[in-house]
This record gives sequence, C-alpha cells and structure tokens, in this order.
Amino acid sequence: MLELNGKRILLGITGGIAAYKAAELVRLLRRSNAEVQVVMTKAATEFITPLTLQTLSGRTVRQDFFDANDEATIGHIDLARWADLILIAPATADFMARLAHGRANDLLSTLCLATTAPIALAPAMNRQMWLNPATQTNASLLQTRGVTLWGPAEGEQACGETGPGRMLEPAALLSQAVKQFSHQPLAGQSVLLTAGPTQEPIDPVRFIGNRSSGKMGFALAQAFIETGAQVHLIAGPVTLATPRGATRIDVATAHEMQQQVSAHLSRCNIFVACAAVADYRPETVAAEKIKKSREQLALTLIKNPDILAEVAASATPPFTVGFAAETEQLIKHAQEKRRLKRVDMIAANLVGAEQGGFERDENALTVLWEGGRKELPMARKEKLAQSLAATIIERYYAKKHPTENP
Repeated sequence: MLELNGKRILLGITGGIAAYKAAELVRLLRRSNAEVQVVMTKAATEFITPLTLQTLSGRTVRQDFFDANDEATIGHIDLARWADLILIAPATADFMARLAHGRANDLLSTLCLATTAPIALAPAMNRQMWLNPATQTNASLLQTRGVTLWGPAEGEQACGETGPGRMLEPAALLSQAVKQFSHQPLAGQSVLLTAGPTQEPIDPVRFIGNRSSGKMGFALAQAFIETGAQVHLIAGPVTLATPRGATRIDVATAHEMQQQVSAHLSRCNIFVACAAVADYRPETVAAEKIKKSREQLALTLIKNPDILAEVAASATPPFTVGFAAETEQLIKHAQEKRRLKRVDMIAANLVGAEQGGFERDENALTVLWEGGRKELPMARKEKLAQSLAATIIERYYAKKHPTENP
C-alpha cells in the first residue's frame, strides 16, 4: 500500500476520547508510505502518550510552542511549510471554535493559521455538542474558508448516547487522505480569480457597466476548489452565492478590483482574470444626481487600469490566464490580446450570439496558448469550468516542469 507515497501529513491531535484512535491512524498512514509528523495539544496528552505516537510515527512529537531547539529556526513556520496536508483527528468543539476565530494560542492552532496546505478536520464530540448552533456555525464558517470536514459519523458514543459526533474510523480517514491527493492536483496551490462586471459611477445613482453575470467566474472558482486549490475570488457586483471554500472579496469599480488583486497577488500561483472589467470610466463623478434637464449629455471617459497586463508584467508573475469576449473574428482578436498582454493563456468566447456568452447558463470557449489551442464545446458553465480548470492545470504544470528536449 503506497497510495500516499512520500506525502507529508501533519497529524494534529486534540483532547477528546477519540484520541486513542490516533495510534491506529498513524500506523495506517505510515503503512501507506506517508511521512507523519504528530502535533498534540496539552489536553490530548491526557488521553494518549506522546511516546506511543513518537514510536509509531518515527518522529519526535511536537507539543510546545516554545521549544528552544525548534524555535531557534522558527520551527512552527517550518512545520507549516513542511506539510502537504494538515489533518486534525480528533477535532474537538473547542479546537474548531478557536480555529474559526483565528486563535493562535498553542502550536497546533498557530500551524493552521501559518500553513498554505489544505486542512481537514475529523470532528469528534458528544452529539449535542455537534448539533449545538455554535458548533454548526463554526463548522460552516471553517468550510467557507476552505477547511474540509471529514465526518463526523453517527453511532454509539463514549458517553452512552447515540447520534452524530463520532470520529470517522482510521481506515475511513486514510481513504479520505488518499482521495485528497489522488483527485486534487492543485492541493497546496493558490488561485486568485476575478469575476463579474465592474460599475464605474457617473453620479450617486448611475454607472457605466456591462452585462457580465459572473456565472462563469464563480463556476470556475468552484472547479478550482474541487481540485484542492485555495481560491480567493474578487467579485464585482453580482448576486451569486459564494462557492463553498472560496474566500470572497467584493468590489465595485475597476480601481477597487485592481487594489485587491495587487494586495493578494504575491500569494497566488495562478491568476485568472475572468471579470469583465470596464475599459473606461467617467473622468469626473457628479456629487449629486444629474437631473434630466438637457436633450443631450456628454461624458468624458478615461481608461481604466489594465489589471491583466499589470499582473503579467509583474516582477514574478503567476501563471496568468485572461478572457477575451468578442463579437467577431474571435481567434484573431484573442491571439492579439494574448500576445499584447503577454499572458500564458487566453480563453475566448463569442458574446451576442444565439447561444452562450453574457447572462446565459451555457457557453463555449476557445483556449489559446503559445503553440497550442483547445476547443471547449458549448456546455453548462459548471461543466465548462471543470474542463477549463483541467486545461489550465495541465498548462500550469507544463510550464512549471517543462519537458527537456534531448
């Protein structure tokens, strides 16, 4: 069994009765050829000894935040960077609450804040604690931030009650870990994505905008989440539900979107500019509503920042993907845009046609890159987004690890 060959799993153990199952979990992970580093909370040591887990894992168990040997080199940051996956099993109600509120008052919670690796929790608690609205709110909040919950299961509990709250068995957690790596090619990677329109104000009640619904961008954010990526979604004014697991930042204007992209750019591996950013904005914005008193009204427009070109021209650009919405000569205009902005890939689509485009549930794309092209036929945007994400991932890794010619 080598399903986890070489994967580095940081196993966090918190203070619940299910902590005794951690010994079997470590054994199964090691048998699958994973490297396992155990980190325990103080309460966890009341249920199982560090020596047991050290013997099974082959690594010194970490417990204390202030370890003189490890902290001399900022050891907790090294651990956060070391992990391919952080798995907390068992995850108590208390630990979930602290993680949901960004606490960093012990080593394990600090690691969770400092890592870019995916985090999975295996909840374990009394059924009433699990069903308590506070725990349910914390669980939902963590999921919206990209934390995965594995379980809980239902069944007999240590207190004698029966219901939801049992930690998944070690074999089931092993299966989840295998699935995590086998179907998530962007695990540990970060995607920054823009979606929707921008609105450029004319006066307090009017604006210049476009017909972008944001559906394609939001579907693409969901597709990237399913590949294991951490997704930051910068959204223009849309009414769509946030994809579970995405971190959403709402903006209105092109300048606001530019500022948020700039703020998050250094932490992303892939940037996808799916938003339909207004090319121009009014030079001046009226302080009061413009009254309908004249037959004609002239507006002077000035160019908005070119966010996509700025990202591609940055000192260390991520893998950069743009969109080209065209009404005619699709390939010609899309290739010109790709070369002019020096991006890695362009996804081009026709708007104004009988099928697909703005405000529709379906679309088709022609994806272009240097020396390559792929047609993604008309489909619902959710399915199309999955195909596009797979194409982006393929080209991302091809650029990251280019094949050497003999």
